[in-house]
Amino acid sequence: MRAPADAVSRVETLRRQIHHHNYRYYVLDEPEIPDAEYDRLMRELQAIEAQYPELVTADSPTQRVGAEPLDAFAEVVHRVPMLSLENALDEAEMRAFDRRVRERLQSEAITYVGEPKLDGLAISLTYEEGVLRQAATRGDGRRGEDVTAQVRTIRSVPLRLEEEDWPALLEVRGEVFLPKAGFEAINARARDEGGKTFANPRNAAAGSLRQLDPRITAERPLDMFCYGFGAVEGGALADTQRGSLALIKRWGLRISPELKVLEGVDDCIGYHREIAARRDTLDYDIDGVVFKVNGLADQEALGFVSRAPRWAIAFKFPPQEEVTRLLDIQVQVGRTGALTPVARLEPVQVAGVSVTNATLHNGDEIRRKDIRIGDTVIVRRAGDVIPQVVGVIKERRPSDAREFEMPTRCPVCGSEVVRVEGEAASRCTGGLFCPAQRKETIKHFASRRALDIEGLGEELVEQLVDRGLVKDPADLYALTHEQIAGLERMGGKSAENLLTALERSSSTTFARFIYALGIREVGETNARALAAHFKTLEALVSVRKNDLVIPERGIEGIGSKKAKAIVDFFFDHPNLSVEGEFADWICGLQLRPKLNRRNCVAIADRFETLDGLRAATAEDLRYEKDVGVVEGIGATIADQIVGFFAEPHNREVISKLVDPEHAGIHWAETKTEAAVPTDHPFVGKTIVITGTLSRPRERIKEELQALGAKVTVSISKKTDYLLAGEDPGSKLDKARALGVRVLSEEELATLLDRS
Repeated sequence: MRAPADAVSRVETLRRQIHHHNYRYYVLDEPEIPDAEYDRLMRELQAIEAQYPELVTADSPTQRVGAEPLDAFAEVVHRVPMLSLENALDEAEMRAFDRRVRERLQSEAITYVGEPKLDGLAISLTYEEGVLRQAATRGDGRRGEDVTAQVRTIRSVPLRLEEEDWPALLEVRGEVFLPKAGFEAINARARDEGGKTFANPRNAAAGSLRQLDPRITAERPLDMFCYGFGAVEGGALADTQRGSLALIKRWGLRISPELKVLEGVDDCIGYHREIAARRDTLDYDIDGVVFKVNGLADQEALGFVSRAPRWAIAFKFPPQEEVTRLLDIQVQVGRTGALTPVARLEPVQVAGVSVTNATLHNGDEIRRKDIRIGDTVIVRRAGDVIPQVVGVIKERRPSDAREFEMPTRCPVCGSEVVRVEGEAASRCTGGLFCPAQRKETIKHFASRRALDIEGLGEELVEQLVDRGLVKDPADLYALTHEQIAGLERMGGKSAENLLTALERSSSTTFARFIYALGIREVGETNARALAAHFKTLEALVSVRKNDLVIPERGIEGIGSKKAKAIVDFFFDHPNLSVEGEFADWICGLQLRPKLNRRNCVAIADRFETLDGLRAATAEDLRYEKDVGVVEGIGATIADQIVGFFAEPHNREVISKLVDPEHAGIHWAETKTEAAVPTDHPFVGKTIVITGTLSRPRERIKEELQALGAKVTVSISKKTDYLLAGEDPGSKLDKARALGVRVLSEEELATLLDRS
């Protein structure tokens, strides 16, 4: 049947598009579309060519693997072509592949080898007489690029093979990739230096490997897993895929730690599900699982189609990137007043979930990516991460696409929006007066790690604020039974429970109270440090920045190495005496690293005498700016703390919270270690808590720790006490067997009274 004109036209269009995207992906390392979109284009072209075979040409993308190599690198002709793999997108396609394999081999069941499909750059390594002679990219599958100098910088690639039983010529195929931690580090450095960031680890790996200067490649933490073979001469591999990979591992090459031998297609599907479940815990990006027939003789019998082996398949995961249209950009206001632009999208399935909204981070990101309302955009969703717009397909931009500007007034309360110097976020100045911030502040105040007000969930907070019953956290404690019972989905019993929870929450710890205030940048660890340092609310509320941060310490120009060298030198030379001018004498010492004249003068001015310098510690010498007085509190957090307590409205709310006539929140006075009586029964004791208790376990733990106890999670011979509530479980039995003293809540309260 002759191909109709529309099929001919569509084939030509698809080929142009695929060639264009091959060039963007393989040559420029700047893909415009996600893999899922590319796969759809390729599948459509394959389907038309299958229907009309006369349309197949030698230069069709279906007859090739990739794009032309870069001109900047020498060309390498592969001894054995580096072909790509066919894809399976669901279990039915995976079972169809297995059926074809079984039919061709006339076998009831097939043994496969499975391993994660790395999202990196395919590389062929050639070893001659055990020495790495050449490394080449896949290129178009037959000709690649010589990247030997760059690959030699990858520490996981051996320059010489281990053992002695390798073939005289060995081509090993594998994937070069960039671990997630390395990817984040590279992008963080690029942002700090004002450079271009990479969209994903695959682009970063490709960009790193294609640096003309290998010294730049050496700075990137690239890695490589090997998974296959090309030419093998003057020796042999094992008779299975798994056995051959075990050989190259013994010869010093890395293979996937997830490699597994699987019996039959059901095992393969189960393995695929297992890897998918662990995908986000792996330290590298993967986009599916590769399955290969284990027997090499079976592989040879199965052979190849034009661009892929019949004995292997890539069972892909649902795409984490998809293409959709940006309908609008709206702005949300968070608890700290930060304005976050949110993309409203045409619904699209990404990683198995329907996505209609995605974060755009901030105005700077929108401008940097040149995102406009009406654009066709690429949306990414990895694991439980909030979906984000990662790029724009500008060739599809409509003529009426509109640029977006961050608002100058809060979209919720109308207050002025400001942007603090050095910050990317714009912020509403409305504070607790802004309903958006008010709701988030109250939710945080009531959260489990803060005041732990059981029953005060998101829906209830929304109602309380929307009805004007609560304007700040202190108003929670003025609520009446009638007000609560009158809310939607709240009855008399629910109202009683909430009032009980509010009353219980008024007895807390100083650290929890500080955390509950919702001071920007102050987390639980910071809150505990502030509570331990200031001990009273009065001292904390009146805090000044220099109470929290020393502007600078040490001597400018003296880092950790120089400071240590100076201290070590004087420790090793106790009998020195000064001759001549002090600064000149210091410069004349055989210090390593060598001090410059400015350092010597500064040291002499600071310490004045040899005795003063000899008594200096590394901390006295090492230069640091904005040194925190309180552990974990630097200049940025200090500014937030001081600014929070300087705001009259915040001080007013705090006064209401601790006023016995209003909220009446209180806590036991923070004790220093010295203030705890040395004969207290909990000093230095190890305590385990189990079962259901009448008070939150975390509060009891904090009280015990304040009295010098150590609270652990498991019973042992070293345990002194077990605090047992209702349904204590096996820990009670173990404690009794070990002779550990068991306390009830009443007995604990009696012992706590002694404090």
